[in-house]
Amino acid sequence: MKILGISGSPNKNGNNEKIINLCLETAKNRRFEIDKIFISSLKVEPCKACGVCKNGEPCPIDDDMDQVYQKLKDADGIIVSSPVYFGSVTAQIKSLFDRSVLLRRQGFQLKNKSGGALAIGGSNNGGQEKTLQTIHDWMHIHGMIVTGDNNHFGGTLQKPIDSDETGMKTANDTIEKICDILDLMK
Repeated sequence: MKILGISGSPNKNGNNEKIINLCLETAKNRRFEIDKIFISSLKVEPCKACGVCKNGEPCPIDDDMDQVYQKLKDADGIIVSSPVYFGSVTAQIKSLFDRSVLLRRQGFQLKNKSGGALAIGGSNNGGQEKTLQTIHDWMHIHGMIVTGDNNHFGGTLQKPIDSDETGMKTANDTIEKICDILDLMK
């Protein structure tokens, strides 16, 4: 089984990419295949609501989303991390979420995949739970199995993440729970 990690940060080598790499290392140690999407290395344009995908056609926007679609389809579990930008997810990850409507319209291709969320804010209580909710909403709309950290809603961290012991535990507990659910599904 495969777990896909998605960093929704436009910044290369930042806290979000670091936490996704750590989570994927945990999954790999539990013998899961891993893959990742770092939005910082991709061009994903916003959805234009043209409706072409309603008819089973590919999205007409020429960018990197085709490789994203394939990685989303291939995954059994998905963990998404976003920095908190003005109380929510980044515009870049929101574009990916909006464009993923093609997978919903063309057979609910993310249905029953296990998904978890991580959010990194500049301060404690800096909008992390609202950011998690946005990621969870995306997962619910796709019919995914939304997974928390056994206590709350997922990983809530404060930057720099290396100094946030409690936040790092919530992130680790979230990926462990995703792995547990996938183990149950084998």
